[in-house]
Amino acid sequence: MIDLRSDTVTKPTAEMRQAAFEAVVGDDVYNEDPTLIELEDEAAKILGKEAAMFVPSGTQGNQIAVLTHCQSGQEIILEAESHIYYYEGAAISAFAGVQPRTIIGTNGVMDPHTVKNAVRDVSDIHVPETGLICLENTHNRAGGTIVPLENMKEIYSIAHNQQIPVHLDGARLFNAAIATGKDVKEYAMYTDSVQFCLSKGLGAPVGSIIGGTKTFIKKARKWRKRLGGGLRQAGIIAAPGLVALRTMVNRLAEDHQNAKLLASGLEAVKGITIENNVDTNIVLVNTKEAGISSIEFIEMLKKNGILAVSFGPNTVRFTTHFDVSKGQIKDAIHKVNRLI
Repeated sequence: MIDLRSDTVTKPTAEMRQAAFEAVVGDDVYNEDPTLIELEDEAAKILGKEAAMFVPSGTQGNQIAVLTHCQSGQEIILEAESHIYYYEGAAISAFAGVQPRTIIGTNGVMDPHTVKNAVRDVSDIHVPETGLICLENTHNRAGGTIVPLENMKEIYSIAHNQQIPVHLDGARLFNAAIATGKDVKEYAMYTDSVQFCLSKGLGAPVGSIIGGTKTFIKKARKWRKRLGGGLRQAGIIAAPGLVALRTMVNRLAEDHQNAKLLASGLEAVKGITIENNVDTNIVLVNTKEAGISSIEFIEMLKKNGILAVSFGPNTVRFTTHFDVSKGQIKDAIHKVNRLI
């Protein structure tokens, strides 16, 4: 099968498996796992943050950030199709007791003026206080769109002028950095906390990182424990994460090239249109002109050895990654052309 459902399906490399086998471990709840400490220290330096913490998943990382920044009864501002709002099971409300205030962005990018106007008046007892502003870069549902640094800078300035923290869901942040040629630190500097995934394009088997100040991370560790995320001999999963950070970042450019190749090939198929500007490793395909729904199209693809996911009635998402070669991309284009 040519699995283009998500970059989460990547398998750990031989080097990652060997690193897990040889990892020196200890009890992380006691802060005694040397491999995990090494991963957290290295991740903090990459982000330009004071400290970092390993978490089992990106969703848990985002939720810990919300819980650490906010108080129950507050409100968080975020883009209307952001992962935190769309795909995390209303956890911000279930766990943190905060409500979302969504802003419809342009390709996942919120207008700073609209964000400023959405901040609540703290003197009005009828409304919740704005406790946090969340950004997502790259933006998943917008098709892996890169949120421009200048946009992040403007929103960060607005937030800090009103003493509101900013959290970045940077699950695919390294994709943004590689695509623009910028350092990850440049994106992280306009945040108070940031989460990125080791288990997507970087190919590690499990885990994400949260970065922030030492005070923030200390408080976040308690929330991780409360959520059942306290880890024991976690060096076995931290070691592949170190390999991912050291060997898998620059090769993300290959995924971006394959995504552009896929988009170009599929766009030439009659009845298929490409919805997004392919910035990184995600391609959104619309099947409406072909007269078939996204679910029907996905079933057709599956029968022909291709896996993808539905993103709407006529929208299908394809995601390129380490385990899909250029040859497989060409094969997928050929199969879709034959099918349609």
